[in-house]
Amino acid sequence: ASAAGVPVPAVVAAGESYILMTRVAGETIPRKILRDDAYAAARPLLAAQCGRALAAIHRMPLSCLPQEAPAEEDPLRRWRDVLDLLGEPHPVFELALRRLAADRPIDRPTSTRRAVVHGDFRNGNLIVGPDGIRAVLDWELAHLGDPLEDLGWLCVKAWRFGSPLPVGGFGAYEELIDAYEAAGGHPVDRDALRWWETFGVLKWGIICVMQTMRHLRGGARSVELAAIGRRVCENEWDLLRMLREKPVAPA
Repeated sequence: ASAAGVPVPAVVAAGESYILMTRVAGETIPRKILRDDAYAAARPLLAAQCGRALAAIHRMPLSCLPQEAPAEEDPLRRWRDVLDLLGEPHPVFELALRRLAADRPIDRPTSTRRAVVHGDFRNGNLIVGPDGIRAVLDWELAHLGDPLEDLGWLCVKAWRFGSPLPVGGFGAYEELIDAYEAAGGHPVDRDALRWWETFGVLKWGIICVMQTMRHLRGGARSVELAAIGRRVCENEWDLLRMLREKPVAPA
């Protein structure tokens, strides 16, 4: 990642059960990044910085993925199976799965692109200082996939933390897209980006169900998991709204 130009901590040492990295000063808590005066100058920079960081991630060689990384699979099938295994009826999620399957961007040129996908690139997994992004964290979900998956996940409403701005709560779609393309990222199909954003809301909603089931079924008794479960309805509402709206037209 570092060789590709992604801002990351430097690895000092690593072994079978540990990895030691340099300390990067900054903040990761979204509420502080989006509201504290200390980051007021950084906020207008973050969407474009995310675009450049994602372009760097997506030019990493596929050979850098670990051998044990999960093989590429149909994301809709995977999350439909997870929802079925949970045994919890959620009609809005079923509707979203059907609509996304019917509107899959399989015939667009962007659908054939494959890259290293970070898998959890969002506000909360970035170290931010007064000058903006200092490091990208949490790489354990990296996999082979469509690079637009990362851009769509960053725009999921849950990662805006109450802000009206669609990209991480700190920027506009065009700021992200323009910087991504200028930094060498492939041209972004707006309809495909909207598809992946909608998919991201669905995915997070199903994860919220998973988390509360861990609590309710005794796997891990936790107030935090229970609280996350109560957010399922937020994602259902967001999905109903998104399924009615048209994607944002390019400027």
